Order: sequence, then C-alpha cells, then structure tokens
Amino acid sequence: MHVAIGLVVLVASAAALAALARRFGVSEPLVLTLAGVAASYLPFVPEVHLEPEVVLLGLLPPLLYTAAIRTSLVDFRANIGTIASLSVGLVLFSTFAVAGVVWWLLPVPFAVAVALGAVVAPPDAVAATAVARRIGMPRRIVTILEDESLFNDATALVALRTAIAASAGAASVWGAGGNFLLAAGGGALVGIAVAGALAMLRRRITDPVLDTTLSFLAPFAAYLPAEGIHASGVIAVVTCGMILGHGAPVWQSAASRIAERTNWRTIQFILESSVFLIIGLQVRAILEGAWGSGLDHTTLIVSAIAVLLAVMVARPLWIFPWSLLFQRLGRSTTPLSYPTVVSWAGMRGVVTLAAVLLLPENTPQLPVLKLLALVVVAGTLLLQGTSLPWLVRLLRLRGPSRSEDALQKATLLTQAGTAGMAALDAAAGPDTPPQVVQSLRDRLTWRTNAAWERLGRAESEQRTPTAEYRRLRLEMLRAERETVLRVRDSGGMDYEILQHVLARLDLEESMIDRFDETEEERGEPLAAPAVIDDCEHLRAAPLLREPTEPDRCDECVAEGLTWVHLRMCLSCGHIACCDSSPGNHATKHHAATAHPVMRSVEPGEAWRWCYVDELLG
Repeated sequence: MHVAIGLVVLVASAAALAALARRFGVSEPLVLTLAGVAASYLPFVPEVHLEPEVVLLGLLPPLLYTAAIRTSLVDFRANIGTIASLSVGLVLFSTFAVAGVVWWLLPVPFAVAVALGAVVAPPDAVAATAVARRIGMPRRIVTILEDESLFNDATALVALRTAIAASAGAASVWGAGGNFLLAAGGGALVGIAVAGALAMLRRRITDPVLDTTLSFLAPFAAYLPAEGIHASGVIAVVTCGMILGHGAPVWQSAASRIAERTNWRTIQFILESSVFLIIGLQVRAILEGAWGSGLDHTTLIVSAIAVLLAVMVARPLWIFPWSLLFQRLGRSTTPLSYPTVVSWAGMRGVVTLAAVLLLPENTPQLPVLKLLALVVVAGTLLLQGTSLPWLVRLLRLRGPSRSEDALQKATLLTQAGTAGMAALDAAAGPDTPPQVVQSLRDRLTWRTNAAWERLGRAESEQRTPTAEYRRLRLEMLRAERETVLRVRDSGGMDYEILQHVLARLDLEESMIDRFDETEEERGEPLAAPAVIDDCEHLRAAPLLREPTEPDRCDECVAEGLTWVHLRMCLSCGHIACCDSSPGNHATKHHAATAHPVMRSVEPGEAWRWCYVDELLG
C-alpha cells in the first residue's frame, strides 16, 4: 500500500509541476528537478533509491521507443554522418576528456575514471526534446539533437561496461572494439528482426486495442533479446521504433495509428515528468554520501566543477572542427549558428544517474563518483537548459513558422485531393448514385479549401465558409448530444446502444477541422519556399505585377456575390476570388485563359500557385 500511494503521489506531483512549467513557459526538466531537490529535504518525504534496473529496463525502453516512432527515417538518413559523429565520436571523446580530469584530481584508477566519463558522456533524449519543444528551434537542429540522443546511450553503456571489465582486469583494446561492434551490429539486427515480426502481425490485426497492446510490448520485445545476447538493447529499441514508425501508414489501420499516438504521448508525458522529479529526489542521499566519504571537501568541490566544465567544453571542441570538415567536404551548408546551438544543447539526464548506479559497490570513491554524475546532470540542466533559449534568440534562429507550415499543408492537401478526385472518377461506376459522388467531391473540396482559407486574412469580420460550417455543425452536435443524454437519463434505452451513439458523435466532432486563430504568425510575409521541384511556370512568372482592381473581384460584383479571399493572375494582373468563394473566379479565369500562375494578394501573404503543375512557390 505504501508503494502504491508513493507512486500515485509521484505521478500526480510530476504532472502538476509539468503543467505549471508549461503554463509559465519555463523548462519542465529544471522545474521538476528543483522540486525534487526541495522535496528530498522535507522530513515527511521518504528517501528514494533509484535502482538502475528500474531505469534501464522499465523507463529507458519506452522513452526511447516513443521518440523513435516519431523520428523520420528519411531525415535520419540525410543526417547520418552528423549523427554518427555525435553519438559515437563525441561520446568517446567526452568519455576520455572527463576521464583525464578525474584521474588527475581524484585517487582512482584510470579505468574507473573512464567509467565515470562514460556515465556523464551521453546527453539525454528527454531533456533535449523537452527544451527543443519549448523554445522552438529550426527543425534540422531538433532532428540532429533527437537522433543523436537516441543512439548515444548505446555508445556510453558499451564504454561503461568495458571500463568496468578493465577495472577488474578482464578487458583489452581489441576486446573493447569487438564489444562495440557486437553491441551496435547485434542491436540493429535484433531491432530489424523484431520490427519485421511485429509488422507481419500488424498487417493481420485490425482491432486498435490489440494493436496498441502490441505497441506497448514492442520496446521490451526488442530490448530484452538484444541484452540477452550482450548486444545493445538501446540500438535494438531505436531501430525497431524507427522502422515501425516509418511503416505505420502501410501496416496499421487509421484507428490503430490514432490510438497508438494518443497512448504513447500520454506515456511519454508521465515518464518524462516522473523521471526528472526522481532525479531531484536523489540529491540529498547522494550529497550526504559524498560529503561523508572522507575526501577533502575542497578537492570534492574542485573536482565537481572541473568535471562539469570538462563535459560542457568537450562538446564544442568536438563539434566545431567536425562542422568545418563537413563544410569543406561539401556535405553541409548550415550556418555557424547551427553548430553553436548544437554544441550548447548537451543537457544530461536520467541515463547518467542510472549508469552511475551500475558501478560495482567496491569501486574506489563510489559516493564521490555519484556526486560528480549528479553535478553534471544538475549543472547542465541549470546552465545550458536555462541559457539555451537566450542563445537561440541571440543568434536569431527561428523555429518552424505555423503559417509557413499551414501553407505547405495546403499545397500538399491540394495535390492529395487531385489524386483522390482521380481515384473517385476511376472507381465510380454507372450504378453509383450521382449524389454519392457529389457528396464525396464536396467533402474533398471543403477539406482542401479549409487549408487555404486558414492562410488568408480578410479585412472584414465575415467568417469563411469552412469556419461557418464548423460553427454550425458543432452547434448541431451539441444539440444531438444533449438529446441522447436526456434519453440516457430517462432510462428509456439500453446503455450499450447509447454508448455507441455517443461514440459516433464524438468521432464526428473530433474529425471537424478546427484551428486556433491565435496560432497564426503574421510578423513577416507568408512566403513559400522559392520553388518546390522544377516548375517552368513558376520560374517564368514574375513575383509581382500591377493588378487591375487591387481590392475587389469584378465578377463577384457583377454577379452580386461576396468573395472570401482574392488572388491575382501574374500573366495579366486580373483579380479574382478564391475557390472558397461562391464564384470560384480565379480558377475560372485560368480555365478561360490558360494563364498558369496566380498569386495571393491577401495582406501578409507572398506565395504563388501554379495551376498546371499544382506546385507552390
């Protein structure tokens, strides 16, 4: 009962603190860790001992898996050189840099110093992701940080095991190299095999509940066999997760993907929040153990500061030369600000604290080594985690623009809609009721127009057609649900039937296209990428020209219609209304004249559209 109550209090406290951190826009890992430190000194809070098996078997696999299934396999391949240099080269470089400092300052064998270096070398996936989500960094930086933190744990754990074996006199340089190759190669093979087996099962499972259950087993199904053959369970989990995430649109049903996404986001939030609170709760016991170890307190403090500085300095010393090398070889065109941010985003986390607990009890100066690991975790979270947003602002790096993302989504939905229309024409037969075909066409048109309507900013307060549809349909659903609930409360119908009807209403409400107007960013013109693919029409069309009537659609005026948004033909300057407008005069103008490119003339927009190739520019 005490354990159960403790877990409930832990999860509830972690969730509440994380919610407060999000509410005030501060670092969640830092707030949770500091709260844990404060709680560890309260007399009624019991001492918490974090067992390494709990982290390595219970927490690490699901945390890695939930990050891996959301990782782009395409982006990983594009950045594999950078990721390998960080997750392997940088980890080993940091390991020996810290080892040199520890060996110089503390009375420990070199193998023990290397073991501590391996413990503090890997940045934490959870900390990097949490900070990146909060401050909004360019997607390429976020991708590199997340992919690096998925694989660097494997390098660090292999180095740690080798150092422990060396301290016992049972390791060699050749043996260490062989162990690393076995861990990496074996882990990858296990991950591929498990992903293949799970993919075959998923093709035959259509029940979202069963599929989600299978998803919960996936990280452990990959981790445990890999560790059983002395390979890397970390690499097995990450490999398995990336393959399953990449193939999910083919192997899973839509309902299964939605259920898996929702459930894993919940698990990720609970585990991430609890992990950093647990880190803080370890502080008191570790501090007291190190302070009473018999080592001179001045040496203890100097060693802690020196190890923290070594960890923080080793990262830029490795990253900047490699970045310059990649640029010289023509494999990178990123500005200097990118490696600057990556070199400062080296927060450590729960893996470091779990790894230090793997050291044998007879390790010299073990309480001091635990303190050094704790100082690295707390110091990087405090110094780097809090200053990283300031550095990003100083370098004027901008995260993904929601408006630009909406523009990309609109063009992709248009291309997908064209393919859907073609499939509808091919699949509809003579016996297909015309009203069914028209209903499907209308739904596809509404969905595409909704994405484009979000981009425009009409000067009037008139709602767009899609916004009005959403408003009215939500009112209808509210009335329908109230009626069903009255029937339920009167007891006039079976409860199971009522649940099915309510579920259908909930599903339809969740499918209605919604958006938050406050999310739109209008600080700069809404511009698409210069050209998507090669489009001769976009290259030939001017960026601007003099419009015929800059503030109205003449056809709408003549027909007594009200337009939604205005577009301009870049061949003749004709102004016409968009496809969400009743007249669809911009598209009709293209059909009548074959002029290929139009441009939005809405305030704050600077994008063009090619009707011929259906490309955005």
